[in-house]
Amino acid sequence: MKAKNPFQRTILFFLAFVLAAFVLAAALVVYVDPFFHYHAPLPGFPYLVDNQLSQNPGMAAYMEYDSVILGSSMTVNFQTTWFQELMDLNTLKLSYSAAYPKDQANIMDIIFKSKNNQGQRRLKKVFLGVDVITYTGGVEETKYPIPEYLYDDDILNDIQYVLNKDVLLNYILRQVADPEATDLSNVYASWWTEEYYSQEWVLHNYSDPPRTQEETPGDAYLAAVEKNLAENICPYIEENPQTEFVVFFPPYSILFWNDVLKENHLEATLEEYRYIAERLNAYENVEVYFFPDREEIICDLNNYADYSHYHPRFNRYMAECFAKGEQRVAKEGEEGEGIDGHLARMREIALAFDYEGLLGKNNG
Repeated sequence: MKAKNPFQRTILFFLAFVLAAFVLAAALVVYVDPFFHYHAPLPGFPYLVDNQLSQNPGMAAYMEYDSVILGSSMTVNFQTTWFQELMDLNTLKLSYSAAYPKDQANIMDIIFKSKNNQGQRRLKKVFLGVDVITYTGGVEETKYPIPEYLYDDDILNDIQYVLNKDVLLNYILRQVADPEATDLSNVYASWWTEEYYSQEWVLHNYSDPPRTQEETPGDAYLAAVEKNLAENICPYIEENPQTEFVVFFPPYSILFWNDVLKENHLEATLEEYRYIAERLNAYENVEVYFFPDREEIICDLNNYADYSHYHPRFNRYMAECFAKGEQRVAKEGEEGEGIDGHLARMREIALAFDYEGLLGKNNG
């Protein structure tokens, strides 16, 4: 057989080197597994957790927990240590910014198939924040395209993970060079510091919408809401009766209600709140909490960093309410305030507020 010439040997050596580099990189990603796609975190490795879409499914599948926090950016400032302190729960936060109901369904699929909900181990509580503005979307709609290869069980498409340059450089090598692990108790917390929580800052960044003349019918949103609940939320409640679902409506600022009034869909929005609250509160394993009508919170823009995002102290306040049962919407036939009382107060606050005075201060 004729010997290979030096050029052929160089090419073969180069190809072998490249193949070995790929194999080494893939093995390193699988071993460290910064997105927790294959296993739980390695003890002592300083994991960076900052990618909700890519890292939530792995955390849901492999981390140890007995309760979860689900929802949009309205939930990112909960600290899981509060839930341990107040309710003796080992809680994992799995927020998705601007989450749609389908986003919640995608992660609940993984949560309820995880080892935390098998055999004698049953998930104790799901704390689910509900943003009414997202429940009018399509049942398959997500806020951002999800990396399917991290949500399915197909190992063939995992090449997009194990040979991902960003994963290797930013989530493994950079962490080795500058080891600073993410504190999971406060993972995904918003970047706003104290000075951003001010009326001046909120109004500076707020755009007053034009007035819409035609009123949205009161039942305009209900068909879409019913579909989203039926497809993306209720099946998990029904299939997991041993798990308590703590559903809560977060307290957007009064500027949210200015938008609602200017865009002329007050009654439609209130009916959406009513429908979701009544539908979910009918389940024995569901508690519903209503915070939008806390006038002392929503009417003071110094409590906010924009028209909807409140200071972390109100995440603490809501956690305390969950522990004490305060602000809970009474079920039908129970003593206490039902959803009608909360919505009547919300309507009164929204209609009585002096928006012109508030916005005039900014314009002046």
